Amino acid sequence: MNQGTIKFFNDEKGYGFVKDAETGQDYFVHISGLVDEVRENDEVTYDLQEGRKGLNAVNVKLA
Repeated sequence: MNQGTIKFFNDEKGYGFVKDAETGQDYFVHISGLVDEVRENDEVTYDLQEGRKGLNAVNVKLA
C-alpha cells in the first residue's frame, strides 16, 4: 500500500489527484477508485493500477 495526501478532489466531476508521500508524484483518482469519501488534504492509503493514461490510484482509503 502506498501512502499519500489528497491534493485535489472535485465531487461534482468525480475525480482528483493523490500526491504520493515518498516520491511527491501525483496520481489520478476516479470516484470509482474510492473506498472512503475523501476531501482535499486527507491522508490516504492506496494501490496503483494501470489506466488509459498511466497509473491511477485505486482502493483509496482514509489513513
